[in-house]
Amino acid sequence: MKLDVLVFASHPDDAELNCGGTIASLTSQGKKVGIIDLTKGEMGTRGSEDTRSAEVEKASDILGINYRANLDLGDSLIPNNRENQLKVIQQVRHTRPDICLTGAPFDRHPDHGKGTALVLDALFYSGLAKIETDDGKGGIQEPWRPAHILHYMQDRPFDPDLVYDISDHWENKKNAMLAFNTQFNITDPGEEPETYISSENYFKQIKARARYFGHLAGYEFGEPFQYYLKPIPMSDLDPFLNNLPKR
Repeated sequence: MKLDVLVFASHPDDAELNCGGTIASLTSQGKKVGIIDLTKGEMGTRGSEDTRSAEVEKASDILGINYRANLDLGDSLIPNNRENQLKVIQQVRHTRPDICLTGAPFDRHPDHGKGTALVLDALFYSGLAKIETDDGKGGIQEPWRPAHILHYMQDRPFDPDLVYDISDHWENKKNAMLAFNTQFNITDPGEEPETYISSENYFKQIKARARYFGHLAGYEFGEPFQYYLKPIPMSDLDPFLNNLPKR
């Protein structure tokens, strides 16, 4: 398997919530995109493993991704040890992405920072030939390291290095988020308690953020990213010549 972009998420719904518009845009262009969820989100206050699994399947269909896997590293745990690094490395070498998107370096939820640290270490080690991993069929995987790594913004804002235009894909992002109907935009909490992310106000804030960063970049809606190893490498000015923002 060869993917163009591989997205890592500490919990199911992190990818949809924070870079779902970018994913929808890429798949609409014919790019091959995958998502690796590090945990099953089993410690979430609302819903269960079974309901979250069904939500993941629905959201994946909406985004049109080519591949998704769950490493089940333990919600609220995600230890950065060699065992877990090898699980991530196996996925990277299996999918061979040119670009990886991963979570914020630091965030309100401890799992986000821990997941990002694990992924960054594993992405580097994935390029080392002397760290061997098997392909599950008795073969040895070839080393692979993505050319580019980007951090997507999560709950806490950061100064982005770029903003991706999702103006034509806000509805796809919204529908992918709403696929997690135990988690977001809950008008009636029912017997389960309301959470930080379940209220209508939180959902409105997500839309306001997309409008804000879209505005800064000259688009209707945008998703912000930080480039991991600065400076951003370029061999031509096509990204600028192909984008004509209004600002």
